[in-house]
Amino acid sequence: MAQEKLSKEETLTMRKRLIGESCRLFYSGDPVKIVRARGQYLFDEKGERYLDCISNVHHVGHCHPSVTKAAAAQMDLLNTNTRFLHDNIVMYADRLASTLPERLCVFYFVNSGSEANDLALRLAQQYTQHEDVIVLDHAYHGHLMSLIDISPYKFRKLAGQKEWVHVAPLPDTYRGMYREDHPNPGQAYANTVKDLIDEVSRTGRKISAFFAESLPSVGGQIILPQGYFPKVAEYVRSVGGVFVADEVQTGFGRVGTHYWAFQLQGDDFCPDIVTMGKPMGNGHPLACVATTVEIADAFTANGVEYFNTFGGNPVSCAVGLAVLDVIEEEDLRGNAVRVGGHLKDLLIKLQAQHEIIGDVRGAGLFLGLELVSDREKKTPATEVAAMVAKRLKDENRICVSTDGPWENVLKFKPPMCFSMENTEFLVQCIDRILTDMKTNDPRLQKEDG
Repeated sequence: MAQEKLSKEETLTMRKRLIGESCRLFYSGDPVKIVRARGQYLFDEKGERYLDCISNVHHVGHCHPSVTKAAAAQMDLLNTNTRFLHDNIVMYADRLASTLPERLCVFYFVNSGSEANDLALRLAQQYTQHEDVIVLDHAYHGHLMSLIDISPYKFRKLAGQKEWVHVAPLPDTYRGMYREDHPNPGQAYANTVKDLIDEVSRTGRKISAFFAESLPSVGGQIILPQGYFPKVAEYVRSVGGVFVADEVQTGFGRVGTHYWAFQLQGDDFCPDIVTMGKPMGNGHPLACVATTVEIADAFTANGVEYFNTFGGNPVSCAVGLAVLDVIEEEDLRGNAVRVGGHLKDLLIKLQAQHEIIGDVRGAGLFLGLELVSDREKKTPATEVAAMVAKRLKDENRICVSTDGPWENVLKFKPPMCFSMENTEFLVQCIDRILTDMKTNDPRLQKEDG
């Protein structure tokens, strides 16, 4: 195995010279050089240990021995493209099918969430023979051009909104147009989608899909109101469109109570297309689209073969199967319920002590802590959030990042092996930092918004 040969300074110098500047590092002012990892811990070149609250990709824990063993064993035996018959791809598809509603029984394997979402868009447009797409405000679905076009988080900074893309309000019950005190925010937000559909229909355009993250992440770790997805699906299907659930961030049991975050909307709710990625391969490039027989048949009927050189190769599927085994054998969904619930409870208690904590929200090990300088006005405390994340890294070796439209939400999406001890340490450190900032630098709580 190749050993570390460059100093941190040399690595950083070479990166600045060789890697595109738009490929940004965490903590760009003082990057962390990570040379190995295990479980929920990262280790730098000096052997210092960091608690990882960022890496939802490394779902069952960094370098899990069962996953690395499965990958190495299959790589030593065979790795070829999927136009040769092989057991792994069908065994893996069958295992995935057992976690999903019965209707979602046809699978296309790819290499990344972006590839999965791009293919989902193709499937929807081919099946419906319509072009237009409805997305949620602040959404992010991937880095391909087709996905930047349907990601307000990106396109507003670039070429702008295409005429075939329509943006619905983010169903944020903390700071959105319909809040927690509304008698039925799910229905109210769904009505905004219906109004948008009606508006589009009056122009003569037709909806191919409603495309949404099951729990919006870049939007600020948003938990959608109950009843929202089923009503939106009803409205979209009534005009011939399909419902696409993007589970790239949230799938594979992260919410704890369910395998897929869309299932939080009710046991009877079933999307027409589901995309999955990031945690699927525990760091190995593996992603997938699941859909219905009818949509798959329409895609086949276009007469153009769909071939993905690496998607669903034997090594990737061996890794995927190993990840599913670990989730079950180590009861990681149960851990997400227990540990995530404990973390949420501790953060809610912290909210009572710190006026700057405006909202605590989440499900399982998908949590957000929104910081505001004025609870009534909900003024985003962007600077404070950035300072808390920096101090957690510098003083406690805890890696946390921020998100949301104003970057004022501390987000927690750690590996699923995160422990009770980890949660208590994390919250103690946040408490100490907020207390210190309140005592010694109250100016940092006064934000411009």
